[in-house]
Order: sequence, then C-alpha cells, then structure tokens
Amino acid sequence: MSRVSTMASDSSSSSSASSPSPSSAIDFLTLCHSLKSTKRAGWVKRDVAGPESIADHMYRMGLMALIANDAPGVNRDKCIKMAIVHDIAEGTIVGDITPSDGVPKAEKSRREKEAIDHMCKLLGGGPRAEEIHELWMEYEENSTTEAKVVKDFDKIEMILQALEYENEQNKDLEEFFESTAGKFQTDLGKSWAAEIASRRKKQG
Repeated sequence: MSRVSTMASDSSSSSSASSPSPSSAIDFLTLCHSLKSTKRAGWVKRDVAGPESIADHMYRMGLMALIANDAPGVNRDKCIKMAIVHDIAEGTIVGDITPSDGVPKAEKSRREKEAIDHMCKLLGGGPRAEEIHELWMEYEENSTTEAKVVKDFDKIEMILQALEYENEQNKDLEEFFESTAGKFQTDLGKSWAAEIASRRKKQG
C-alpha cells in the first residue's frame, strides 16, 4: 500500500471514529424532535394563539447571527451555532421554565446542565458532542463576546415576536419589553432593540 493510500485510510478511520454513529445521531435527533413541538411557555401563559415553538425561536436567532454585521473579535459562525443549541436542554428534557414558575436560577441551571450532559452522552461523546457542550456552557456562563451577542439575540427575538403577536392578535405584551429594557450587552443588540421599540411606538 502506498504512503498516500495509508494516509487516506488513516484519515478516514479518524473521521469515522470522531463522528457520531448512525444510531447515536438518530437517537439525538429524535430527542430534539420536542424542540419543534414544545411551545414557548411565556406565550402559552399569555394565551397567545398558535405560539412559536422553541425551535422556531432558535431558528430566527440563527438567522439573526447570519445577517448581523461583522463586529471586531466576534466569530459569526460560532454565534450561529450557539443560537441553535442554547435552548436544546430546556426544549428536550427540562421544559421551558420561565421566571413565573418560581424555580431558582441555580436550580434551573443545574437541571439544564444535567440535560445537556445526557444529550452529549447520547450523541456518543467525541468532538461534535464536546462542541455542543462547550457552546452551551459558554452561553450559560455569558463568558465570551459571542455569548453576549447571542444573549442579546435571545431577547431581540422575544421582543420582535411580542410585537408581532401584539399586531396580529391585538394583545398588550408590555411585560416582555419591560423585562428586557436596559439589559442588552452589545451595541448591535441595543440598536436592534431600539428599532423594534421605535416601530412599536409608531404603531401604538
């Protein structure tokens, strides 16, 4: 066997070993199905008709990361990935816990950490599971610029959705705007929030 053939074989074996098995991948994706069917609890509690799912919420956050202007020191690809994994624990195992549920923040975090650990084990470990775990922890700890950007997207998506529900269903969802006021961490988040607030004021 030639050296080139040997290298190709080694590379293929390494790639196979680092990838989830078909069984692990399908088990993981099956668990993630609930992201599409679990409705966001905040809207359910306000009797919003046809409320978005957790997957809906994360998808538009991913689009936000995709279209946002480049910023110094911000890895856009990481933001996209973080946006689509940040809520997978609550959407699949823990449930969508809101502040009104009265669950202490530390307890909520503990439950979600256990859930993400379980999901990564289900995926079979390896680089893909490690990446998901690291992205989730980074977001949870708000430890990087990317995490701050994505946390802002989380709030932006919520207030944009609130504005849309107000317009479509003639509801007053002021509390969602009040809960995010002054909490944006990035210039991008602040500017997009200001645009949404401006549009809401004009429509009000």
